[in-house]
Amino acid sequence: MLHFDLLTLFPDFFGSFLSESLIGKSIEKELLQVELNNFREYGIGSHRKVDDEPYGGGPGMLLRVEPIAEALETRVGYHRQLGRKVRKILLTPQGSPFDQKKAREWSQCGEVLLMVCGRYEGFDERVRELVDEEVSGGDYVCLGGEVIAMLIIESVSRLVPGVLGNPDSSETESFAAGMLEYPQYTRPRMYKGMEVPEELLSGNHGRIEAWRKNRALERTRQRRPDLITRNIE
Repeated sequence: MLHFDLLTLFPDFFGSFLSESLIGKSIEKELLQVELNNFREYGIGSHRKVDDEPYGGGPGMLLRVEPIAEALETRVGYHRQLGRKVRKILLTPQGSPFDQKKAREWSQCGEVLLMVCGRYEGFDERVRELVDEEVSGGDYVCLGGEVIAMLIIESVSRLVPGVLGNPDSSETESFAAGMLEYPQYTRPRMYKGMEVPEELLSGNHGRIEAWRKNRALERTRQRRPDLITRNIE
């Protein structure tokens, strides 16, 4: 079973996400487990404070190290008592970009993926010393890490056998072979002058396969030439 454990200040964000569509069905079938833990429970004082002003001044508030450290220690201890290995992951714009290669790696790692969702202006730098890995959703900044956690859950989960209705789907899509996916069409054959390519209507499997490979390469060269360069290297 693929197992996620999320540390977040807003666990309610995940309500409909975890109950709808293939994610909800995968949880019901016990292919996927997602635990939500609010690290405000480990906050400071009667008001459970989790943030404070940065030393040296500056805008915004930083998440304090103590609540996150205690939450991580508690969750890791819990999983280890049950014989589970844990990978601690900090979701931050400063981390390594999450990609399909990483999604495939995590789908097969056999560890609980314990992810820390940030908020406010960021983390006290000492939080970075408490995790195994830092991951970014891309070169942009969100209000918090919850949306990135959802993205990761979807990307990793769909690679687990049984999650997708057709297991071949993940083998032919974009990035699976280091390129973007070829163009695809369905009915109608003609729409306002836009026609389905003749190759796809030929019934010749060899011709169809050749067309798909050529179009995938052409599309990748046009839109993501960096993928081709990366594969050569």
